Amino acid sequence: MPLPFLTADRAVDAPGEYSDDVALPFDDHDRWRRPYRPGPWRVGAAAMLLLLASFVLLAAVIIAAAGEPAGAVAVLGIAVLVIASALRLLRVGVWVSRAGLRRVAFLTTTTVAWPRIAGVRTVQQPVRWLGLPRTVQGQALLAERQGGETLPPLLTDHNADFLGRGDAFDRAADLVEAWGDEYRRG
Repeated sequence: MPLPFLTADRAVDAPGEYSDDVALPFDDHDRWRRPYRPGPWRVGAAAMLLLLASFVLLAAVIIAAAGEPAGAVAVLGIAVLVIASALRLLRVGVWVSRAGLRRVAFLTTTTVAWPRIAGVRTVQQPVRWLGLPRTVQGQALLAERQGGETLPPLLTDHNADFLGRGDAFDRAADLVEAWGDEYRRG
């Protein structure tokens, strides 16, 4: 029984080892896009934040019904901050386009044009486990600027997107390196 709704966004039967990661013909390389899917740890954390926000919104409604509008507005503001945090958490990662490489962190975003990047490579080094202070031996994808300055790790195999998904890390690192090789040359 064919399920046409499953094939609307990608070709399921496309040949090749990495058929999920092949750019579709209508993909625009001028738009910023993440060359991998967010991992289960990142999505789970965002879902937990949204669940917390629903309880906070419920509390705001109860406070408003009790006749305390100032308290309801304050709690509503907290809920909006929690929702904004969940959405920002889902945006964290590496984004690429024809223009350059963008590293989105929770509070900051760094964009570097491809001609200003000397190289993108995968190295073995101590990496942070799920972004916590604890470090473990792992792989990291690093980008080096033309002046010799190295950006903080773009991806690690122990971050929220790739913990327990080594093959996905390898594919994502290869894709970012391929984008770098293609667009650094001009």
